[in-house]
Amino acid sequence: MPASASSGHTDGRAARWAGQRERRRREFVEAALRAIRERGPDVSTERIAEEAGVARTQLYKHFTDATDIHRTIARRAVELINAELAPLWQLHGSPAQMISTAVDTHIRWLAENRHLYRYLSRHSLSAPDTGDAAVNDVRTTIGEHLTVVFEHYLAAFGLDTRVAEPAAFSVVGLVDASTAQWLRHPGGLEHAEFAAMLSRWVWRILDDALREGGVEVDPDLPLALPELTFPSSRTETG
Repeated sequence: MPASASSGHTDGRAARWAGQRERRRREFVEAALRAIRERGPDVSTERIAEEAGVARTQLYKHFTDATDIHRTIARRAVELINAELAPLWQLHGSPAQMISTAVDTHIRWLAENRHLYRYLSRHSLSAPDTGDAAVNDVRTTIGEHLTVVFEHYLAAFGLDTRVAEPAAFSVVGLVDASTAQWLRHPGGLEHAEFAAMLSRWVWRILDDALREGGVEVDPDLPLALPELTFPSSRTETG
């Protein structure tokens, strides 16, 4: 057989193996996500392998080590979180309506995926570039998107847009930290009561920024729907 034909055959086989390996990695990650949701944030690689229907040693034929497994799970989790929260950037109505919808969506997502979120944070101890990095990536993406929204409205009111970023990230920190603590210890607060309280706090942050510039906005009156361009998430660009 000519050398070129042999080389082409080898390259084709290598490409097929690479494709099969990537497909199996995706299957294992989806199995890991199911295991985390069902069994909690302390799920082991043994449990992940069990969910995938393979021996634990099979995982390591497709991943370098446990850190590689956690890193790949984290990346997929960030993709899912960003996709789930994407509708928040198409909100319309009054400030009160938009804030209420955004806060409630965030609370519901964390409530339904608390094991996954805790898993990401927990594994930062053994793999600093997976856990906290993944959680922070989600917060950063939300903060960056909110910054674009705030900049638009501040500019529309003729106000200083430099406050948009700190205001956006203060809102993200408030909602994320408060919700995480509420899920751990509700303290007798029902979902609707907690969401309404958190929405009021968020509005007060924004209202303060507006009043500082001499602008008063009725939170119950609709705002014009802007056409905005948001930054790509890190999982898309990286």
